[in-house]
Amino acid sequence: MDAQTVKEMIEKGLPDARVELEGEDGVHFEALVVSPAFEGKNTVQRHRMVYATLGERMGHEIHALALTTKTPAELD
Repeated sequence: MDAQTVKEMIEKGLPDARVELEGEDGVHFEALVVSPAFEGKNTVQRHRMVYATLGERMGHEIHALALTTKTPAELD
């Protein structure tokens, strides 16, 4: 799986999100996901929201995903 595909999947599942994703080997990725949908959510809830966009690919085609999740206000 390539980084662009993973990025598109997250963006499709969280349409208001800005996603920056890196991953050269096709199985290990690092992402910054910024979304107003994260407002009022803790880190675990935010990560679950992102994992839900990837479905069964997590733990299979995607072996590792290091996440940083922020609201737009948290970037300021």
